[in-house]
Amino acid sequence: MAWLITGWASNLLAILLASEVFDDVTYHGKLWVLALAALVFVLVNALVRPVLILLALPAIILSLGIALLLVNALMLYLTDWIVGPFDGGRLWTTVGAALIIWLVNLAVHRLFKPEAAPARQTAGAR
Repeated sequence: MAWLITGWASNLLAILLASEVFDDVTYHGKLWVLALAALVFVLVNALVRPVLILLALPAIILSLGIALLLVNALMLYLTDWIVGPFDGGRLWTTVGAALIIWLVNLAVHRLFKPEAAPARQTAGAR
């Protein structure tokens, strides 16, 4: 449940920033639309994205991972389709917004998710 709250808050911030950068990405100034779009985006990324990555794996490998940006843009487009009042913009705007959302999520997760704790040494390992 914590991943849902963390992901929702991170995506809320990311979509807000993307809407500030791109005029076509809009939630029409309504906070509930932004909150709903962030929640749907988290759920779409959790449920649809893994299947889509599996299907697009050859393209992802051949493009050295750049095709993941298009997968993220497709997830944003799907969110746009599900949440009516939210508008993700046209193709290149959606790709740019997906890049901004990815960068914001990367920064937020680096700041708030600590590295894995080092393994404890056992008494016999000295």
